[in-house]
Amino acid sequence: MSDAVRARGLEVVYGSGASQVRALRGVDLDVRAGEILVVMGPSGSGKTTLLSVMSGILQPTSGNVEVFGTDITAMTRRELSSFRRDHFGFIFQGFNLFGALTARQNVEVALELKNVNGAAARAESDRMLAAAGIAHRSSHVPRDLSGGEKQRVSIARALAGGPKFDVADEPTASLDSANGHAVVELLRAMAKEKGSAVLIATHDARIADVADRVTQLVDGALGEARQARSPN
Repeated sequence: MSDAVRARGLEVVYGSGASQVRALRGVDLDVRAGEILVVMGPSGSGKTTLLSVMSGILQPTSGNVEVFGTDITAMTRRELSSFRRDHFGFIFQGFNLFGALTARQNVEVALELKNVNGAAARAESDRMLAAAGIAHRSSHVPRDLSGGEKQRVSIARALAGGPKFDVADEPTASLDSANGHAVVELLRAMAKEKGSAVLIATHDARIADVADRVTQLVDGALGEARQARSPN
């Protein structure tokens, strides 16, 4: 597997003087195409900051991130917005679904942002919901879905349109153990099929066995990644 995402020397510093906080400390990180890499660490360890930098939401104080050979830290905000839309998928602990839209419509909205519209968007939405095992709930709005069902819709939305880099921030935080493990296994299977690189930040040790590699982030410093399972 080749490296899809490469981060080198990432530093993030907030504030100055006595109130200065180093959220990331010289982080080097590679994520391979078709790989699930889990970054574990307690609250306050810098996981969300790391994901924000890796996905171009936050500019690092120093260092750079390359996604499939493109240095996203050198992009303008306009360029970065377009690049994220075309190449990234995002999965959140709070699901971030539109409450007034059905499951199908939530996926369709994401596709429309990628210029997939009309019948094509509907067909792709239905296909992704079926792959996520939630097609039977496609006409339901989020308030009528369980937590596990909402996260399945979120995964279908994130992977619709074939993004090559999927970022998940605490994707099991709102779920019980069984549902949490099930949705991350689903994310793994769907991402493997598409050859996506997946970066998950979590403090949930229960999902570590879903990963290909696991690494620890402590006080903004990243440990060496260990192999969690043999690559497929």
